[in-house]
Amino acid sequence: MSLVAETPYAASTKFECVYIGGGTPSLLGPRDLERLSKMLQDNFKLMADAEVTLEANPATLTGEKIRLLRPLGFDRVSLGIQSFNDRDLLFLGRRHTVREAETALTLLRSCGFENLSVDLIYGFEGQSLKEWTKTLDRALSFQPEHLSCYQLSFEKLTTFERLKDKGLIKPISEKEECTFFSATSQFLESHDYIHYEISSFAKGKTYYSRHNNKYWHHIPYLGLGPSAHSFHESTRWWNVRSIKRYCELLKVGRAPIDGYENLTEDQLRLESISLGSRTKEGFDLKEIPYNRSSKDMLIRLQTSGLVYIKNNKVVPTKKGLLVADHLACCFF
Repeated sequence: MSLVAETPYAASTKFECVYIGGGTPSLLGPRDLERLSKMLQDNFKLMADAEVTLEANPATLTGEKIRLLRPLGFDRVSLGIQSFNDRDLLFLGRRHTVREAETALTLLRSCGFENLSVDLIYGFEGQSLKEWTKTLDRALSFQPEHLSCYQLSFEKLTTFERLKDKGLIKPISEKEECTFFSATSQFLESHDYIHYEISSFAKGKTYYSRHNNKYWHHIPYLGLGPSAHSFHESTRWWNVRSIKRYCELLKVGRAPIDGYENLTEDQLRLESISLGSRTKEGFDLKEIPYNRSSKDMLIRLQTSGLVYIKNNKVVPTKKGLLVADHLACCFF
């Protein structure tokens, strides 16, 4: 941590948010959490109102840990609940039960947390829309300030991909995906949540995830730990994935950087369009290549009801969010 803190970018920056995640950091014991918090405060300058988030699994949050978090400077917890249905939790391979999730939420509130985020997963075989709505309804009973609702994905080298390849489970249809997505957005917006990014909902702009906002708007960020990525100006770099190699490099005083890339102007524009297409704010009109083909494409996207123009921004509609990953490809 001290190696990175001495670099010009880190040394000259006051950070507005800290996100401890990328796994299950709540597995750490009270002493380790205390040590981690002290190291962050000793090595980096944080803004007075910095948002400090801990990603947590309900099964690893004891009352002792929860009571310790606020005094250590954590003011936000992102809880990976995934479902309020025990059968679904078993299918998803989660370690906790619904009861443990509800106990964790109750304890967090009683310990003064006023900014809670809940992660949920939908769109898997055997799950009905009615059951999913019940999970959403149960989540809202705890009035979380933020919700992340992800569709189950089949990433490479994961258990779900292997099960899919063996024919033991299968993805839901594209029509069902659209139904779940639209129903989720409609349900949460009817309960006063802002659908500000494909998978993200907040009780107001105050509760937008500052951490994710960095990625979506090309704002500099610093990543610590194995395989963590960082971005500053037009350069992105990443650390080695191997924990063993990561520790070996630190022991000899070397930064554990595995590689970096300098993004071209076109690459930055492509990313701006791609990331902006996922958000309620959209992307700047000036990011679109200035040629006849791009202008015609923009008109077709508007005519198709996928985007609209507002304040010199290209903003995706709800229909557009369903195909957000493809919008950038329309211009490059």
